Amino acid sequence: MAAQKGKDLLVKIADGASFVTVAGLRTRRLALNAETVDITHAESANRWRELLDGAGVKRASVAGRGLFKDASSDALMRQTFFDGAVKNFQIVIPDFGTIAGAFQITSLEFAGDHNAEVSYELALESAGELTFTAA
Repeated sequence: MAAQKGKDLLVKIADGASFVTVAGLRTRRLALNAETVDITHAESANRWRELLDGAGVKRASVAGRGLFKDASSDALMRQTFFDGAVKNFQIVIPDFGTIAGAFQITSLEFAGDHNAEVSYELALESAGELTFTAA
């Protein structure tokens, strides 16, 4: 995979009919994590840690920061947060693929400096199995 433009990493939310890009994001981050289950015991080879294959909880976190750009996607994100709803999202990674599944907005923050625009930050946490579709 060659170098890609950061602006091409997209966060999209389901609006009922399709997926719409969360507008105005200047930074985006996706983190995939898997917990381990330690099964080390007194007879483990030379006291090296052993892990249980395929066990543990997997999760994905998405974070973004930007400014208000599109009233409809802004309203959809805001309402999703206030409803505490779990919605389908897509995270599009250019020339790599798309990660899709249910996420909940766990944080929605607003900030503004006196001589600058109002910005927002959001955090999403996976709320079910995710799928990956290669580009």
